[in-house]
Amino acid sequence: MGRGLSSVDLVKLALRLYRPIRLRTGLWRPGVDVASRLASSLKGVVGEGDVLVLSEKALAVARGLVFDESRVRPSRASMATTYLLMRVAWGYLLGPLCKLKPETLNWLRSYPIVEGARHKQLAASLGGLLEALKPSSEAGVDASNLPYSLVALPLRDAGSVADEVRRRLLEEVGVDLTVVVADSDRLYHHRRLNLALTSRRASVEGGLYMGFLAFVIGRSLRGGFTPFATPLAVAGPRLDKWVLLGLVELADRLRGYGAGRTAFEAAERLGAPVDGVTWSMLERLAHYPAVLFKPRRSSSVGGSPLPPPARRP
Repeated sequence: MGRGLSSVDLVKLALRLYRPIRLRTGLWRPGVDVASRLASSLKGVVGEGDVLVLSEKALAVARGLVFDESRVRPSRASMATTYLLMRVAWGYLLGPLCKLKPETLNWLRSYPIVEGARHKQLAASLGGLLEALKPSSEAGVDASNLPYSLVALPLRDAGSVADEVRRRLLEEVGVDLTVVVADSDRLYHHRRLNLALTSRRASVEGGLYMGFLAFVIGRSLRGGFTPFATPLAVAGPRLDKWVLLGLVELADRLRGYGAGRTAFEAAERLGAPVDGVTWSMLERLAHYPAVLFKPRRSSSVGGSPLPPPARRP
């Protein structure tokens, strides 16, 4: 069924099969009881056969998987490597090869060396060199929508987290639903082959983990590959591969960027230095860490379907 389909095709498929509801639950700080917060939003809305797609980053923050990058002391070798990798290799060689936008290339060519070296060192320690060589979203380390110099670390076992949330929601709302943990980082699915190149370990049929090479191949050969958000874990009844990819991509588009796609963008939007953004600043913004998908055959719940979202730039 999925041969030759684009992300737009699969988003349309997801919308044809499911009605999405964004859950505005507020910003999840470390220590938040995710299941209880979700249960209060789901009561009276959730039903059998529903699928709940959760942001890995929001779950990681709630579970206390945050780290202050200002504690990292980058070596001179690390800073030199970061300069060559980001400003030179990505700014002038790999970036154009991957058809990155002009504004992204300009950002790479002025990449902050000290902060960037800290970030690269941390990513390398968590995901190894293969993931640290990416230009962004390295090893699942995410600095967006977090205050000060904090970053979210990847979930150690996304499958166990999905199982736990599913079990708790069954206890609190009495409905057994499918729970998906997803990351906005892209995987690249071949348009004709049953092959998905991933930069992180993913829960997708035909997935081949390649680290930063997945980004390079997928972006440089965009005619042959389609980018999707990455499903990291699924707890509950198995979902058709194409439906799963459509749901996580649609959920990613509906959640939006919060304060910004990067910590630098968020700081500019909030009018603060990159390490001066606070929790209270972020809490003033809308946050949608979860999207509930209701099968179209179910028409007994309130609310109105969301229109098809604009395609990501």
